[in-house]
Amino acid sequence: MSARSMTGFGRGEAGGPERLWVAEIRTVNHRFLDQKISLPRAFPGFEEPIRKMVAERLVRGRVEVYLNVSGATQIQARLKINQELAQQYHACLESLQRDFGLQGSIQLADMLGLRDLISMEEQPPDLEAEWALASKALSDALHACEQMRLQEGLALQHDVKQRLQAFSELVARIDTQIPELLHLRHSELKERLDKLLSGVDLDPMRLAQECAIMADKSDVSEEITRLRSHIQQFHHFLELDEAVGRRLDFLLQEFLREVNTLSSKINHAGIAQLGVEMKNEIEKIREQVQNIE
Repeated sequence: MSARSMTGFGRGEAGGPERLWVAEIRTVNHRFLDQKISLPRAFPGFEEPIRKMVAERLVRGRVEVYLNVSGATQIQARLKINQELAQQYHACLESLQRDFGLQGSIQLADMLGLRDLISMEEQPPDLEAEWALASKALSDALHACEQMRLQEGLALQHDVKQRLQAFSELVARIDTQIPELLHLRHSELKERLDKLLSGVDLDPMRLAQECAIMADKSDVSEEITRLRSHIQQFHHFLELDEAVGRRLDFLLQEFLREVNTLSSKINHAGIAQLGVEMKNEIEKIREQVQNIE
């Protein structure tokens, strides 16, 4: 299993030459599931079931769905004669002819320009039959999009694991340097005290206590342990077949919190440089995690 990317594209078709439904889906990263649906004007009722279908397959991302139809499924229109109005018009023309003694007969051309005599009537499509085709095209597009998101997810997963390994190595380097740094701190403190208290008797026990206090303040074993635990959790989440982007982002915040605490406890140039490198790796991982579903 692997994490899924939020970047993807899919296309699906259903129908034939006489009527063809085409669905296209484009997805990019987004904090939540944000859908934009574009439909032919004759099928506004399809929007809600489309949103439901998308939500069943995708958890996060900005999703743009374009659904189009060509052929006989378009709204059909036919001309309709208003027979009652035509009879009234004809009667009026006959009355005018009699009243004014007009010669000749009433012709078709005399009536064609009369208002509302002929109107256009729309014939709605069979929505049930059309939804069967539209949903098939949409389902195929969703499947293709999911496959692309999976492939993109594999690439993201590979890159994140490499950067996570680099981060783990930095944590290990700090861990191996801690005993030496504490010993160096102890020696530096004793040397400074010797200079400051030259000729003054200093209780060895008191010196040992002060060194112990200093060592305790510089102890980052808890931070190292938590970082290693977070790294294990991160690897675990990457292998889950579900949306894990938010959890990974939260873990990265914890990574940064522990690194900041660690750096503040050990005031040493070498450790500070390693802390900067760790933060750099965290930021690189975060950039990739932003596109994980």
